[in-house]
Amino acid sequence: MQDLPDLVIANATVVNADGRTNAHVVVTGGTIVELADASQPVPQARASVDARGRLLLPGGVDGHCHVAQVTGRFRTLDDYAVTSTAALWGGTTTIIDFGIPRDAAETPLEAARNKISLAGESRCDVGLHASVIAWDESVPAQLEELAGLGIRSVKMYTTNRGSTMADNDTILRVMKQMVRLDGLTYIHAEHDAIIADCTAEHAASGEIGIRHLHRTRPELAEEISVKETLAMAEYTGAPVYFVHQSTPGAVDLVAEARMDGLAAYSETCPHYLTLDENVYGEDFPEWFACCPPMRSPETVTALKERALAGAIHTVASDHSCYDLSQKLERSDDIRQMPHGLPGVETRMPVTFTTMVSPEGHGVERFVEVFSAGPARINALPGKGAVAPGFDADLVLVDPAEVRTVAGGALHMGTDFSPFEGKALRGWPQLVVSAGRIVLDEHGFHDPGPVGRFLRRQGFRESQEARKSLEAAAELEPAGQPA
Repeated sequence: MQDLPDLVIANATVVNADGRTNAHVVVTGGTIVELADASQPVPQARASVDARGRLLLPGGVDGHCHVAQVTGRFRTLDDYAVTSTAALWGGTTTIIDFGIPRDAAETPLEAARNKISLAGESRCDVGLHASVIAWDESVPAQLEELAGLGIRSVKMYTTNRGSTMADNDTILRVMKQMVRLDGLTYIHAEHDAIIADCTAEHAASGEIGIRHLHRTRPELAEEISVKETLAMAEYTGAPVYFVHQSTPGAVDLVAEARMDGLAAYSETCPHYLTLDENVYGEDFPEWFACCPPMRSPETVTALKERALAGAIHTVASDHSCYDLSQKLERSDDIRQMPHGLPGVETRMPVTFTTMVSPEGHGVERFVEVFSAGPARINALPGKGAVAPGFDADLVLVDPAEVRTVAGGALHMGTDFSPFEGKALRGWPQLVVSAGRIVLDEHGFHDPGPVGRFLRRQGFRESQEARKSLEAAAELEPAGQPA
């Protein structure tokens, strides 16, 4: 037994972003060491799982989570133990959080160091984005120290004046530093002046409650901000990543910039692919308080078309764990209520249902936005593929199995889900994280605080490193094509 592999997942239909194959997946020491030919006998191992008739995917990488986030007087109700547990329940084995300064007294470096200390409780691997709100002469040195810690991306908001908003001078200067440090600039793109004016006009007419949220943040505000930010990225040569894009126009602007040679990326979220502005007329519109808001049914349809066509690079949860009581406290005034939705646990089934047929058609595209794309863009070597040399982060799913969302039965530390009552496919039946079975038919097996803090590579450096790893993987024996 001493020389046996730790785990074999036998008779699996292995699906990566670039195709599928039938194989026995062999795991030792938290790493995939072999994809053995499925027509051959199952290799002996200390533990084995028969995956016959199901799809084996790389564990999810959620590049946009907010854990233990403080915004004004509101704090999300989760911590790393809670959010990482919910992530694993939902087939996500790596999360990337944000070190956002809670106020003007906290520096970007201090905010990031605080999150690194909290992440010691995580059950899954964790990466981190930094955040800059205001430029001063200390920022370049802070960004350099953050890069030394393996934090190679910085998020900035083009809206939320008085709290998290960075002005254009700050964005431009940070972009130039990220080019110097081989980093990636993350942008929340909404044009602040348009939003502030539109919100003020609605407030003057008494239409400032949650049922009016979608009218105060027009699609134009998002698209103009994307266009302006792309111009700064072109000027500086900075790679740029747009979080939670909610309109096809915004996605198209990024696609056009990429055609011109700019390293630009579009992220969207499950709620923008599936929910529309009619939710603000439902019994609990507070369930849907997020920025940007839900869009028209026509916009949702067009956004989904972009996702299926490959124009969207990642689907992230934008997980923010408030509960209904926090939302209700100031639902009379959207300027005062906390925005953000719980979603790290439901990202997989909502996106899977949207993109994959019950027979499993389209699953490769799903793997790209759920795991492979986020890992590659965020410079996480060893993540995003079921292949020798990659981390043994694996999810087993039956594409035809349907479960109904019950928000109170989920594990995210809140009491609701924006997908309450939705019948969804793509729920994990088995989750392996770093070679450990953490979820199976017997339930959740808490591995304890074993998650690693991931020191990410430079953006361009990682592209070459991943190409080398994938080239090496192609030389290994593989299973038979599915």
